[in-house]
Amino acid sequence: MTLTELRFCYLLAYDSLRRRYQPMEKTDPERMECMEVWGGNQAVQRTFITPGLKIYIDSQPYGQAPGGGDVYYLSSCASGRITRMLLADVSGHGELVSQTAVGLRDLMRRNVNYVKQTRFVRAMNRQFADLGEQGGFATALVSTFFATTMTYSLCNAGHPVPLVFRRGTSQWSELKNEASCSRPISDTPLGVVDEASYGQLDVRLEAGDMVLSFSDAVTESEDGDGRQLGEAGVLRLVRELGTQDSEEIVPALVERIRGLRDSNLRQDDATFLLGQATGGGPSMKNNLLAPLRFLRRIADHTRIA
Repeated sequence: MTLTELRFCYLLAYDSLRRRYQPMEKTDPERMECMEVWGGNQAVQRTFITPGLKIYIDSQPYGQAPGGGDVYYLSSCASGRITRMLLADVSGHGELVSQTAVGLRDLMRRNVNYVKQTRFVRAMNRQFADLGEQGGFATALVSTFFATTMTYSLCNAGHPVPLVFRRGTSQWSELKNEASCSRPISDTPLGVVDEASYGQLDVRLEAGDMVLSFSDAVTESEDGDGRQLGEAGVLRLVRELGTQDSEEIVPALVERIRGLRDSNLRQDDATFLLGQATGGGPSMKNNLLAPLRFLRRIADHTRIA
């Protein structure tokens, strides 16, 4: 390869990485419709609004691939009062990930109107038991926001622990249930143990509170000395950001992590999902139309590579 060709390849690679990690310009949030499922495993930077919640999602597959092992979905029920969010990290790539993403999407569709999500997570574990037979497994965070009571319910199947921001104290902390640690086989990655149990942590959110979820590419990023950040390191960085704007937090965190080490967030799929409570609930119109929406098909706005 000539020197000119090497320079050309370098410029292409630099431009690709620059576009991938440049801060996203603010755009008007999109309103999710009732009886809708959205998501997939492709690169995306979007903001959505559902009753009582604003959701920001940023997902970048490894190496500019068309699709990655990080799978994300959002759904809204017939009245709009139930918003479900799924962030899964499936080991491997290619056809295995695509099949798993399709299975997750189908489960999201079948459970779109169920408030309790432990049923959904147990079904995921049963469905993905065959991943182990193919040498793979998945971790996942399943979150459900019930606008009527401003309740955020979380099931964690072996995924990095999310962070919660309380507007009243202006403090970030880890969102986890210490009591669940006493159970011998609980909250394990999907498909590892057939009879694993999955607890549910319920927290009440106030307007302005936020919950930040992310894939393990974030916790496995390294500091300047080559040590992995881990969950404690990510929490420390988020606390140091100095911003409470939900649309600025993820871009600022990405920039901060990338500044620690050039290889950070480049060696694996990287996904962030931020939900902010906004207050309010479904409109009277949506409540009245909910019984009729049960009769129609769920809108599928997913993209799977």
